[in-house]
Amino acid sequence: MGRAVLHRAVAAVILFLVISFLVFSLLALAPGSLETTLLGARPATPELIAAIRAEYHLDDPFLVQYLRWLGGAVQLDFGRSIVSGAPVLAIVSERLLVSVQLAVLALVFAAVLAIPAGMMAAAAKGRARDRMATFTSVLAMSAPPFVVGTLLIYLFGVYWSVLPVYGAGTEGFDRFRHLILPAVSLGLGLGAIIFRQTRAAALDVLDQDFITFARARGLSRTRVAVTYALRNVALPIVASLGLVLIVALPGAVLIEVVFSIPGFGSMMVEAVGAKDVPVVQGLALFSAVYVVAVTILVDMASAAVDPRLRRAEAR
Repeated sequence: MGRAVLHRAVAAVILFLVISFLVFSLLALAPGSLETTLLGARPATPELIAAIRAEYHLDDPFLVQYLRWLGGAVQLDFGRSIVSGAPVLAIVSERLLVSVQLAVLALVFAAVLAIPAGMMAAAAKGRARDRMATFTSVLAMSAPPFVVGTLLIYLFGVYWSVLPVYGAGTEGFDRFRHLILPAVSLGLGLGAIIFRQTRAAALDVLDQDFITFARARGLSRTRVAVTYALRNVALPIVASLGLVLIVALPGAVLIEVVFSIPGFGSMMVEAVGAKDVPVVQGLALFSAVYVVAVTILVDMASAAVDPRLRRAEAR
């Protein structure tokens, strides 16, 4: 297990270096001259252009510029925003926390509904419950999250007026109340993915001989589903949860716009629109680190729930 973790850590470092190089190349690939991009809305005076070139070391070779930027990124120094002048780390960390909270809440909502529903649908294969659950999952997957969000705003914010529909609130319970409707809007589609993965895996497991033997012993359907089937379905469920958690962060862009949440996605839209390259670089790098971290956690969780993976990694 320790060797597998070491291999994943080395692979993560290599992947981080590759992604960091691609992210830094955004500055060179931006349309127009580098000075014009970094000037933003400021007037292009000769003195300011000279200061920009000196600040960003634009006279150095490209590889030297990248290594200098990478050294700062390793120390969590991503430069300053062209628009506001604030450190990129301070801007991104504040917005990223809101988006991660939204993604996790949407994942919890989706998993709590979808995993039991998938197990029950598989146990009732071909019956009315199975067909209804499958139809509902297709409907949830087809409905655009921003449309669902707009409908929830009308129902719970205007018609019944029981939940906030604007902003992210403050910390604690107020933040939770503000994120309920966005999390439901985002979690419906994600839950449909988890449901279908759970149902497909459960159908395969429920056809196995040990399930037939357990039923022949007179065990209840609930005990067979929870004690025997769910343990063997855990691996694809964990994989689908990891996939959903990865998709949830960038997938929250439209949800954040609909509910006016100052999160990661809305900030990316604002930074791209303003050509704020340092902020875009920081956001892209944080996104990559997030994906790599979730992937490693999913691999470790998969090995923890499946002894066969642990034995394979130990060889």
